[in-house]
Amino acid sequence: MEEYILKMEHITKVFPGVKALDDVTFSVKRGEIHALVGENGAGKSTLVKILSGVHPANSFEGKIILNGEEVKFNSIKDSTNQGIAIIHQELSQSDNLNIAESIFLGAEIKGKFGLIDWDTTYQKAAKYLEMVNLDIDPETKIINLGIGQKQLIEICKAISKNAKILILDEPTAALTETETENLLNFLREFQEQGVTCIYISHKLDEVLEIADSITVLRDGRSIITKDKKDISKEEMITHMVGRELTQMYPREEHHAGDTVLEIKDWSIFHPKITDKKLIDNVSFKAKRGEILGISGLMGAGRTELVMSIIGAYGSNISGELYVEGQKVQIKSPEEAINYGIGYVSEDRARYGLIQLQNIIFNTGLASFEQLTRNGLIDENELIAKTNEHVDLLDIRTPSIEQKAKNLSGGNQQKLVLAKWLMTNPKVLILDEPTRGIDVGAKVEIYNIMNNLIDQGVSIIMISSELPEVLGMSDRLLVMHEGKIAAELDCLETNQEEIMHYATGGE
Repeated sequence: MEEYILKMEHITKVFPGVKALDDVTFSVKRGEIHALVGENGAGKSTLVKILSGVHPANSFEGKIILNGEEVKFNSIKDSTNQGIAIIHQELSQSDNLNIAESIFLGAEIKGKFGLIDWDTTYQKAAKYLEMVNLDIDPETKIINLGIGQKQLIEICKAISKNAKILILDEPTAALTETETENLLNFLREFQEQGVTCIYISHKLDEVLEIADSITVLRDGRSIITKDKKDISKEEMITHMVGRELTQMYPREEHHAGDTVLEIKDWSIFHPKITDKKLIDNVSFKAKRGEILGISGLMGAGRTELVMSIIGAYGSNISGELYVEGQKVQIKSPEEAINYGIGYVSEDRARYGLIQLQNIIFNTGLASFEQLTRNGLIDENELIAKTNEHVDLLDIRTPSIEQKAKNLSGGNQQKLVLAKWLMTNPKVLILDEPTRGIDVGAKVEIYNIMNNLIDQGVSIIMISSELPEVLGMSDRLLVMHEGKIAAELDCLETNQEEIMHYATGGE
């Protein structure tokens, strides 16, 4: 008889207007890596929030059985005390803390007289950073880290708690291939030490590489559980979406028109380290009716480049920027909107949405000026346009009064797109547009992109997923250390060539 460390039996969870989980049952064997897969909204995150005490015991039906005994968690502290640690998809770290302070927040290492032992704190933090191959000073402030680095800090925090069950919700969504490989190797080492992992990911190839067993959720129900050796990627997708996805990347033939956006000899210096050049003499054109991909490893300067274009990254910038042939200076995102440039951030929780506001407010965020009449926002027009875009993008919600934080990750991403589509952009910059999005929602996003291209919009897409940039882009810029290492035709290149240039190859 198999030894199960965890069983969740007949779990049902209802939010206002939505049944998020409907009689979900699954079991995890001691010391295994068990993957949970499913589309956004399938109930994965809700399930692990119940397991980690975010949703207390009196808010759902069903049982949690840990080590053969029923347990009830009414807080995160309750689950932590039982050896459960969770790393959420959307990070919530304090920017003002440094790395060591963040790792040991709430579990500070005390020395004499009850004071924090900073020497030991920094030594242990450095050890954990080394374990996840993150070469960075533990006194570095969180605000100065990229989203991938922040993800690794959360993993360090879990390690520090000596977790017996480690829950990882999209842990590699923002990581480079090298960082992902390092993380997966670490999880295998963790497993050898007897730690059990529950692993949530939309990267199905990665799931098949790391998991021992897999549970598929769909529409809040547990559909199937199988050992990895008994299930294929295609079968997983079929169970996830209830249909076969015959074309993962719905590439369409695009006919590039005139140049909409052009930058010449563009250089950017770090806003705080004034002699550090982040972008070095970059020039490129983005044309109407095409998808221009930007690829490169984390730290290559991709996000800094596009944020500087919209006036959101520093002021020490040289070079020329043209919109439809007109030389312009953009000093703020508001000015970028006026010139017809929209930007979907890689970090939707921090920069894309106001989580505690409803869909109506978030949809209008970038368009309030356009919707203002005689000093007042035309609420009727805002509501009408919100309903139009909710229908257009198939944002699944019981009401447009729903708060953004209550939407699934995929629907949140579509809400961010709706916000920018309300501005009628000429150029839409998409930074990791499908990060944390399931396979079904990805195809929906790709189809939205194709529709925008048909309408004459120019799309600039940054993606760390090489199959995605190859599958959807027309042209591809490969960046390395702040420079454009190559410009490639996506129909005539491959992943190996892209990585050759991204890693500094000639």
